Amino acid sequence: MQELNALQQIAELWQGLYQRAVDARDLAAMAEDDPDMLDELADEAASLEKEFERRQFSLALAGPHDAGPAIFSIFAGAGGTEAQDWAQMLLRMYLRWTENKRYKTVITDMTEGEEAGIKSVTVEVDGPFAYGYLKAEKGTHRLVRLSPYDSNSRRHTSFAKVEVIPVLDEDIDVQIDPNDLQIEVFLSGGAGGQNVQKNATAVRIRHLPTGIVVTCQNERSQTQNRESAMRVLRGKLYDIEQERLEAEKAALRGENVQANFGSQIRNYVLHPYQMVKDLRTNIETGNTGAVLDGDLDMFIEAWLKSQVGEDA
Repeated sequence: MQELNALQQIAELWQGLYQRAVDARDLAAMAEDDPDMLDELADEAASLEKEFERRQFSLALAGPHDAGPAIFSIFAGAGGTEAQDWAQMLLRMYLRWTENKRYKTVITDMTEGEEAGIKSVTVEVDGPFAYGYLKAEKGTHRLVRLSPYDSNSRRHTSFAKVEVIPVLDEDIDVQIDPNDLQIEVFLSGGAGGQNVQKNATAVRIRHLPTGIVVTCQNERSQTQNRESAMRVLRGKLYDIEQERLEAEKAALRGENVQANFGSQIRNYVLHPYQMVKDLRTNIETGNTGAVLDGDLDMFIEAWLKSQVGEDA
């Protein structure tokens, strides 16, 4: 009943907008010789256009989990320190973006690089439509720059992969056979001093059928870490199933498409020129500093708008 009421409210909003458009069309037929009416009609047309764009964008955030929290992970690609530094730059970028949105973030797991940067990180994000927005960032991100780690200041290309999954409600059924899980506990890493755990509280869960490995060491309790790790595992398994269904639908439609889970979505070029370009929408900007400081809305919103009607 709650879902039905929500859908009825959405339908009523669209019906109201449609009626306004019909009334404006009728007004236009009578306004040809009345300057005052023409001014009123122009104002209504501008208002309708603005409201339509707002409503159209809301369709892009109408997925079953879009309104809820998300979990995103960043994995450095091949390339050692270069790629690991790029992964850390991406983490900073997303944390700045979440800060601007006033979202709450918790780093549940992070593996640092040997010299600099990070090999991987997992972050839980809680806020309105966190998953709806962040799902636009799933894919491979490519950086081109003069390397600060190259004594000859040569240009390097680095890659990092971003994964995004929803935090699922408990009533969403994701079948996980306990016999398919290999669970390990170990000492949590820390900066030293009082923060280092003396007991084995960190948890690593391996899902044997898929090979997925999830680690959580943020909480002080082994039970809490296990719950967090299982939450991530459920989301990953759900995401895999959704991608399989999407591939089946694409095959039925006769489309020759590839799963975009690991495909390159965006280039960040810092040398020999400054540009960030999204390869899916062709949206680009020369203000690379702003983007790396978390100004991502132009890319996210353009991709979300491009998805409206794609599944129809």
